[in-house]
Amino acid sequence: MAKITLDNLAHSYLPKPASEDDYALKELNHDWADGEAYALLGSSGCGKSTLLNIISGLLRPSQGRILFNDRDVTDAPTAERNIAQVFQFPVVYDTMTVRDNLAFPLRNRGRDEAYVAERVQEIGAMIGMEHMLDRKARGLTADAKQKISLGRGMVRKDVNALLFDEPLTVIDPHMKWELRTQLKKLHHDFGHTMIYVTHDQTEALTFADKVVVMYDGRVVQIGTPEELFQRPEHTFVGYFIGSPGMNVLPADISGRTARIEGAELTLTRGYSRLEGKVEIGVRPEYARLSRDEGLPVTVRRVEDVGRHKLVRAEFFGHEINIIAGEDDVVSADMNRVVFDAERVNVYANDWRVPGEAA
Repeated sequence: MAKITLDNLAHSYLPKPASEDDYALKELNHDWADGEAYALLGSSGCGKSTLLNIISGLLRPSQGRILFNDRDVTDAPTAERNIAQVFQFPVVYDTMTVRDNLAFPLRNRGRDEAYVAERVQEIGAMIGMEHMLDRKARGLTADAKQKISLGRGMVRKDVNALLFDEPLTVIDPHMKWELRTQLKKLHHDFGHTMIYVTHDQTEALTFADKVVVMYDGRVVQIGTPEELFQRPEHTFVGYFIGSPGMNVLPADISGRTARIEGAELTLTRGYSRLEGKVEIGVRPEYARLSRDEGLPVTVRRVEDVGRHKLVRAEFFGHEINIIAGEDDVVSADMNRVVFDAERVNVYANDWRVPGEAA
């Protein structure tokens, strides 16, 4: 297990980067605690896999250092970092049995056969393949092969870190839930430092102690699922976390008043004059329809998804989503929306401004 330190880390795939825009991974300075489970979350091309490959040693950063437990491993090859990595698509030895595939990392390090047999049996049960241990990997389905890859990554107890690069892409939906549960159990039982790359918010939020949200090569927030939901530090976090994402509206902020298209909203915190692009953000869960107060909206449609209703409304060309309870009344004369003032976030140039308590 290892504390992982990213010190002034950045990477460009260009030989002579001239500006920040030339960097696929913009400057990072973070300490990731020993024994915690992290998820790298973001859309395709945001730098997740680049960062994971730097941590694993498959890629040397253009600048900065990476340290495991304060030891500089920037130039150390992957084999010296004592990590296990599972990739998006299965990597297995087709001519070997499932048992021998799982045993390979242990035998490669000289573990005795009694321990190897015990550990392989345990991992085989964990990935639901104990009845297939003596089958050759050739001819197995893609999701079965990926379970072997996962098992081989988890079979060693002594690794500094377990790295997962979108490992459940080829796994069927039902098995995804089971394998995520097993990964969480593995983390609970052995305390490995785990880093899990995904673009799926459900995977990230259900797997990780801390979620690292990336946007345009930059880490925009590291936090617990609750922190990301309640206090998105960047508008991208508000947009990417939640279904649907946070409502974002342009506003003019003065003191404790937000003026939005001529309407006024009272805020619970005070703000000095904000420059640039100023917006408010509020989750659909903290918006409700009203007949006689709030911002005027036009309701476009109501979607009943079983456990709640999703109201799609429009406010001066801006879409507003409202989540109403399954038993809440939504009528034609409800043409205003009220936001929970405690849950309104203020942003300047996409970054959250905390404001001052009243």
